[in-house]
Order: sequence, then C-alpha cells, then structure tokens
Amino acid sequence: MAEPGKGVTAGKLAINVQKRLTRAQEKVLQKLGKADETRDTVFEEMVANFNKQMTEGTKLQKDLKSYLVAVKTMHDASRRLQDCLADMYEPEWFGKEEMDALTEEMIEKEMDNNLEDTDTLWLDYHQSLTDKSVACMDTYLAQFPDIKARIAKRDRKMVDFDSARHHFSSLQKGKKKDEAKIAKAEEELGRAQRIFEELNVELQDELPSLWDNRVGVYVNTFQSLAGHQEKFHREMGKLSQNLNDIMTKLEEQRQFKKDGTAAEKTGDDAKSEEANHSESASSAPKSAVTNGSEGDLPPGFIYKVKAIHDYAATDGDELELKMGDAVLVLAFDNPDEQDDGWLLGVKESHWVESKDISAKGVFPENFTQKV
Repeated sequence: MAEPGKGVTAGKLAINVQKRLTRAQEKVLQKLGKADETRDTVFEEMVANFNKQMTEGTKLQKDLKSYLVAVKTMHDASRRLQDCLADMYEPEWFGKEEMDALTEEMIEKEMDNNLEDTDTLWLDYHQSLTDKSVACMDTYLAQFPDIKARIAKRDRKMVDFDSARHHFSSLQKGKKKDEAKIAKAEEELGRAQRIFEELNVELQDELPSLWDNRVGVYVNTFQSLAGHQEKFHREMGKLSQNLNDIMTKLEEQRQFKKDGTAAEKTGDDAKSEEANHSESASSAPKSAVTNGSEGDLPPGFIYKVKAIHDYAATDGDELELKMGDAVLVLAFDNPDEQDDGWLLGVKESHWVESKDISAKGVFPENFTQKV
C-alpha cells in the first residue's frame, strides 16, 4: 500500500506533466495553423511596454549603483589625498623658531577642520544617494519579478483555455456524442476561461498604471540625484575655497620669510660694499690718479666699478646707471665737493666711443661694485 504523501505527490506530478504535454501539443497545432489562437493585440502591446520598462529600469538601477561605487572610489581617493596633504603639512618646513607660533597653530587647526568637513561631506553625499536615488529604484524594480511571473502564468492559462476550447468543440462536432464527456469538457472550459480572465483583467489594470508610473519614478530619481549633487558641489566648493585660502596663507608666510631673508642679506651686502668703496676711495694713493697720459684712461681716473642695481638720475649732474654698466671713477676737481657715499665717473662705453668726459656725473657708491 502506497504512503498517502507519496501518492499525492505522484498525482500532482502526473497532472503537471499532463498539463505541459497538452500545452505543448496545443502550441504545435497553433503553429501549424491547425488550431486558432486567442490573440489580444492591446495586451501584447502592454507586455512589450512592460519589457521595455523593465529593461530600462534595470539599466538605470545598474548605472546608479555604478555611480555610487564611483562616488565611494572618489571619496577614498580624496581621503588618501587629504591624508597625504595632512602628513606633508608640517611647521618644520619653514622652521618653528622663525615663524609665528600662533599663526601656525591657527592654520593647522583650519587644515584639520577642513579635511574633517570634506570627509563628512563625502559620507553624507554617498548616504543620500543610497537612501534616496538607489533605494527608490530598488523599490520600483522589486515589483517587476512578480508581474513578470504572472504574465507568464497568464500566457500558460491562455494556452490551457485554447486547449479546453478546442477539446470541447471537437467533442460537440463528433459523430458519436458522449454527453458525460461533453459536460466535463464544458466544465473544464469554464474553469480554464475563468482562471485566464481573472489573470488577464488584473494585468490589464496593473500594466498601464505601471507604465505611467515610470515617468514619476524617473523624475523623482533624477531630481533627487541633481539636488544632492548640487548641494554636494556647493558645499565642496566652499571647502575647496577654504583649502585654497589656507594654501595662500602658507605661500604668504613662505614669501614673507623669503623676502625678509633676502632684504637682510642685501642690507648686509650693501653695508659691506659701501665700507669697501669708502676704504678704497679714501686710501687711493695720489699716484693712482692719472692725468690721461697712460693708455686710454680719462684724466683723473682712479678705478673701475660695475653697477649692481639700476639707478635713475634725479638731477642734471647725476649719472644714470643700468645694472651691469661699467663706470670709470674719476677724482673730483675739488675734493670738498664730494658728498659721502657718492662717486664721480663716466660710463666706460661712452669714454671708449668718444673719449669725452663731459658726460660724467655723480652716482651712489652703494649701487656699484669695484672690479
């Protein structure tokens, strides 16, 4: 004696096998043109729209998730870049002793806050996209598998209905009518028709509504995406400006230190050169002053200097200099006319060309260097 559970399972399996066989036979007859097929062009158009809608929605969901992964990747890259900047940003670059400690502390605090705010902004942006845009698409697409399964079931029930209809019709047209078989076939036809029409009506109500809802879903998804992008980039722009301001302060500190060092060095050099020129001028022996008889030197020549800075003449008796000019220093006709720190001379190029000292003039000694 067979066990009840196994018997029921075997019976259901036999029924399912018979249904599949009957549907396969019906489809073969329909393809061969030996049996008519129930067609609903309006419903077929709905199904085509459904498939198109599901394909587009699935692609949008996939691209949104790819975008989310890219945001996460960009966040990680941004964080590594910020960590690198934070590690590199050290007061020792310019020397703690030579920089204002308070300003350094303020800049470091601003840097820490800026990097922390940037990281938080990325996290909020990623979470907002996940909660609003991606979650919305997940909910939207979650209904498609069930509807797709019911469409497939509706197609199967339509084949069952056609098969029951053809079976009932063949019994009615037979020469030997078996009323019991006809009654049973009619009952099966009614049941198949009822099941098919229930599914058909449900789907005819749902599919157009689902097709229309796609516009609202797309609007909400992209409006939310655009809104979060706008907010993110606006806030990120502020933080980027803060970072730029911090870098500007850093550059100003560097330049200030550089200019201060250069000015100090120039001052020391100028004092040293002025001392050298004064010593040379005061210690020059009278025999060093020529009367023009030796070679091509002008009368009263003492020594030669080279301009190390430009000098714009402000008076008619002054000699204008350009950096690099060679000047032949001459003795004053009246030593009492010589002011401290000033020399008298003529440009070497003018003397070589015209042998004329009428273009001589006075110039500041510390703008030149003895050669």
